[in-house]
Amino acid sequence: MRRTLRTAALALALLGSATACGIRGTAVPVDAGGAPSRASCVVRPEHAIPSGAATVTVQLECTSQLVPVTRAVAETSEDSVAVARVLLQELRKAPANEEAEAGMSTSVPQRLTVSGQRPGDPAGTLRLSREPGELPQAGLAQLVCTYAGTAAADGKRSVILGGPADEPPKSFACTDELRVHPDSANITGTPVS
Repeated sequence: MRRTLRTAALALALLGSATACGIRGTAVPVDAGGAPSRASCVVRPEHAIPSGAATVTVQLECTSQLVPVTRAVAETSEDSVAVARVLLQELRKAPANEEAEAGMSTSVPQRLTVSGQRPGDPAGTLRLSREPGELPQAGLAQLVCTYAGTAAADGKRSVILGGPADEPPKSFACTDELRVHPDSANITGTPVS
């Protein structure tokens, strides 16, 4: 009887140690990043770029970060407002099949529009139909990092954005932090003097 109890106790002890994961709980909050995902975040274009079409690069969300995606567009221009409109149009579109399968999405509102500067605005200002601070955080990050470095931002790493109100526009920079953490990075903008 004692031998049976000892064997049962030993079996329970071995079972308990075999099922333990070796990670202890902690009272300290730990940010270990996003949960693992099966999203590849890599798009393999299914079609060649049509003859005469131009390409643009937009930033889409994938596994809580921004990922550059190349798309073909019909029109090209060197005008900053025209480029901003084309890029915004691409950001508002739902991801194509291959983009969605790779885990990509967009947070840019469907009805958002962009126009040029008003009298008194700094040169290169783009005015959005909504205040930048009212946009979803990741959507604003997508806009800023899509515009940065293009004709929409005069080739600069930052873009000057304003809204429909008379609030002064602000300069928003596309930083590495913004690309990696579009949902939580500081994106308040800097007043333009």
